[in-house]
Amino acid sequence: MERVIPKPGEKFLDTDKKPYQILCVANGVETKEKMLVYQALYGEFECFVRPLGMFMEEAASKKQQEKETLKTADVKEELPKREAVTYENNQADPALLQFLDADTLEEKYQVIKSLGNSITNRLIDDFAVTLDLVIPDGEVDIRYQQLLSSVRTLQKFETTRFRRR
Repeated sequence: MERVIPKPGEKFLDTDKKPYQILCVANGVETKEKMLVYQALYGEFECFVRPLGMFMEEAASKKQQEKETLKTADVKEELPKREAVTYENNQADPALLQFLDADTLEEKYQVIKSLGNSITNRLIDDFAVTLDLVIPDGEVDIRYQQLLSSVRTLQKFETTRFRRR
């Protein structure tokens, strides 16, 4: 089975379940070794570089460990509270597009509020990134409330003095 080289924009979790996003595959200046450049999607959003081969070995090892855990563990099947929605042709979630089109924080707040129980961690992350917020990992309901609260706080400081009319 051929290993698939990660592509820019792909996201992954490290062994501590912290999220990262692939920025690019680069060439080392001196050795021409392929290097993976990726960024943390938490904290200070630091960027890191790792030899591609090392990353691929760790990813393969992690997948093997997950398979073995599933085989040996007594797996209790539970339906997820929220179902992940996939869109054709890698299109953005319509709610995200509506959020991005909103002109004011009040409109953005209403878009978030309208999602209610259908909001996902992915959408919370996407909304937070566009507002330059960090919503800590946790349960979706708690993160949803933190996002709403953060948007309300931003609204208190929103000003129109620099906007063109």
